[in-house]
Amino acid sequence: MATINRYARSPILKTGKIVGTGRASISIYTAVNNGSISVTSRQIKEGERLDTIAGSVYGEAGLWWIIAAASGIGWGLQVPPGVVIKIPKDLAQVSLYVG
Repeated sequence: MATINRYARSPILKTGKIVGTGRASISIYTAVNNGSISVTSRQIKEGERLDTIAGSVYGEAGLWWIIAAASGIGWGLQVPPGVVIKIPKDLAQVSLYVG
């Protein structure tokens, strides 16, 4: 599976567009808060990182920034234990707000 970053074209999101952090993160966060993107909430445990969670949920660790954007926590991979994050359930929903 091809690794992507938030500045590259995403074969997983299949938007065919460059993903920019500023616009995409605000759009994802807003869509999560207004209910347009369905999420699962999860509390971070000691030693967990967003990239490992994204790898487990999406099969691609490089999509950690989607969880960060949905959760409104910035771009840090390391999040303190106890923080509740929001994980978008469907990348097709996310792709409507990226690009």
